[in-house]
Amino acid sequence: MTMQERLQAMIDAGQDAPLARFTLGELLYKNGELEAACTHLAEAVRQDSEYSAAWRLYGRVLLEAGQIDAAIDTLTRGIEVAERRGDNQAAKEMHVFLKRARRAQA
Repeated sequence: MTMQERLQAMIDAGQDAPLARFTLGELLYKNGELEAACTHLAEAVRQDSEYSAAWRLYGRVLLEAGQIDAAIDTLTRGIEVAERRGDNQAAKEMHVFLKRARRAQA
């Protein structure tokens, strides 16, 4: 059983957690399954709205999936979370993605 399958089995068994959703989203993203990755990353930030790494990856995946408006909204919220938490690296990366998203929108 792959890590992806184990994480999905945990979630299906009711052992849902933001870290499981984030990790599954990251694996799906790396496999090019952007829509499925977005679903899990959205759930990760829904479960833990202070999870700046999940906001960062969620915004990036939305951007790469061509969902520009959603990416801008997500990255803006993620930057607020990261800056509030003092997660400077995540905030810096999200600023870069936000700049790309705004260019793509123009």
